[in-house]
Amino acid sequence: MVLDRTAFYPGGGGQPPDSGFIEFGGSRIAVTEASKEDDAVVHRVQGAPPSGARVVGELDWDRRYAHMRLHTAIHLLDALILRRGTEGQITGGQIYDDRARVDFDWPEFSREALEGLVEEANREISNGRRVLARYVSRDEAMSIPNLARTAPGRELLNRLEMVRIIEIEGLDAQMDGGTHVSNLREIGRIAATRVENKGRRNKRVEFTLG
Repeated sequence: MVLDRTAFYPGGGGQPPDSGFIEFGGSRIAVTEASKEDDAVVHRVQGAPPSGARVVGELDWDRRYAHMRLHTAIHLLDALILRRGTEGQITGGQIYDDRARVDFDWPEFSREALEGLVEEANREISNGRRVLARYVSRDEAMSIPNLARTAPGRELLNRLEMVRIIEIEGLDAQMDGGTHVSNLREIGRIAATRVENKGRRNKRVEFTLG
């Protein structure tokens, strides 16, 4: 089902699609996921209203909010690695309903270094910074250093007319299309739960939020 507008996120960039319900005419049907097809957000539904019906969408908010918190936590970790000026960088990530993972290319990685990064992130969370979304033209985006941090992101940047930026106020700005909290305090407390070797330089770290 395609709506003229929707709050359901179709997934992308490691963030899962939303689920929830659609209400119409006294009926309520499940939306199991949303996906992007060309310029449309397509809702996979169990049943459907008649074409042209007025409907109300209801997100599975607890699930969406968990994704928002985890996604913003990944941005924060990435920003702090960048601020440290080390050779480390996040090369990928995946968000789940109850945890997330990030892949690091971090030659100087150690358990102690990871613990220091997480402690630094939790201090930033306690202090709180606003998280803002804004749109700029491609020309303006191209003038902002390090806005796109992956090769696919840089390729996408070259194709967009308008670019959405997620900014952690006073700390970081990245090109991003996903959903986020409005203040770092909403993240909660980050706890690294698992580290997996993916090569001499590459580590996969799984974390949860308290």
